[in-house]
Amino acid sequence: MQNNSIHVKELRKSYQQLHILKGVDFEVEKGSIFALLGSNGAGKTTIIKILTTLLKQDGGRATVNGFDVAAEPDQVRQSIGLTGQFAAVDEVLTGRENLLMIARLRHLKNPRQVADDLVNRLGLAEAADRRVSTYSGGMRRRLDIAMSLVGKPQLIFLDEPTNGLDPEARLEVWKMVKELAHQGTTVFLTTQYLEEAEQLAHRIAILHEGRIIAKGTLDELKKLFPPAKSEYIEKQPSLEEIFLAIVGKKDVKQQ
Repeated sequence: MQNNSIHVKELRKSYQQLHILKGVDFEVEKGSIFALLGSNGAGKTTIIKILTTLLKQDGGRATVNGFDVAAEPDQVRQSIGLTGQFAAVDEVLTGRENLLMIARLRHLKNPRQVADDLVNRLGLAEAADRRVSTYSGGMRRRLDIAMSLVGKPQLIFLDEPTNGLDPEARLEVWKMVKELAHQGTTVFLTTQYLEEAEQLAHRIAILHEGRIIAKGTLDELKKLFPPAKSEYIEKQPSLEEIFLAIVGKKDVKQQ
């Protein structure tokens, strides 16, 4: 567990009679990019809410940066950043003012220096003093991620960070995520875009009907896919093909 930023064991959550999480287990290594895949309603956002202390689990245990999410929520919050599915930025303020506001709310010393450093680090210098209402979708998302980095968290949660972005903006976010991991930040990513996980993640987990049904590196997941039968060309399966094959097999077994 010492090399893991996140350790989850037998995590369960229900809403009345609806069982969302039915005993989820996984670990996330420090400094890595971990992608959680799943269809709409699979429970991805529920897991993020539990790990970021926004929701209490019904059973099981989860630790984030060595802190128990149920018993030590304050310590967890101080060590993480969170970017939700929709950019939580103030459109009336400038990009720099948004960052200043978060730095002051976190009671950081030299909030202006913190804002300036993030503006330069994430390539927002040219637009930093413009109102956010003038930003493109990709720039808003970059600013949103920058705001979650105020205070230098060890771990950042990105809940479908490129949802609704055009291809060019998506590539911008991908580049930023790779740079974060290169600098030592652990990234927990949920996504419906399988190509996104394929491009970014060091390890991938597939959540289906409340359980993790497969996890590993992309190469390890490829071994779960039947080998190509062509006599001339061996086609490597895409992550999308692997995902559909695994989920399909699970559905057949449960019937």
